[in-house]
Amino acid sequence: MSDEFPEPGEGNSPAAWTAVIIMLIAFTIGTLAFFFDLPVVVWASAVLLVIGLIVGAVLARMGYGVNGAKYSAKDH
Repeated sequence: MSDEFPEPGEGNSPAAWTAVIIMLIAFTIGTLAFFFDLPVVVWASAVLLVIGLIVGAVLARMGYGVNGAKYSAKDH
């Protein structure tokens, strides 16, 4: 990528990766539970999805976000 259009790097942080992994697991569990007609597990996975969002926001506020104090960008 040229210097004229630098890569923003948004979302490439420990906070974002943790949130996305938790939400992907929740989505996968919820999809399987829906297929096997387990409504309690579907709702539990929906709660886990929201928890993933909250965990990402908390980690970002703790400094693990893209511009956080505890995050150091790596060259590609």
